[in-house]
Amino acid sequence: MTAVATRVLPNAFDVLAPDGSEVRLLASGRYGSMAHFKLHPGQISQAVAHRTVEELWYVTSGEGRMWMYIGESEDTVALHAGVSLAIPIGAHFQFRCDGETPLEAVGVTMPPWPGMAEAYVVKGKW
Repeated sequence: MTAVATRVLPNAFDVLAPDGSEVRLLASGRYGSMAHFKLHPGQISQAVAHRTVEELWYVTSGEGRMWMYIGESEDTVALHAGVSLAIPIGAHFQFRCDGETPLEAVGVTMPPWPGMAEAYVVKGKW
């Protein structure tokens, strides 16, 4: 029998993501990993794409926008508590915090996040 993997959301961030957002690591398993992302008011992330992971997001608080470019398709989605979205492998994406409080989201990568070399910088919208 395997022990249950648990992790409580830490006050301090563990690392700055390649896109510039604060990352707090959460539970991780064999097939995926979870993290909490925070972007402060007025901040805009660096536009990036992922080499091998798909990412699922659920926004927990704040307001902002997510820009994505996939193949020939481009879209900007309003972000606020309750919104979930999928970021496919290779999609170019960039997000921003437009509100007066931080934009916060929980994200899951599948397979688990392999390290900082996973994300590469691309041309963004902002």
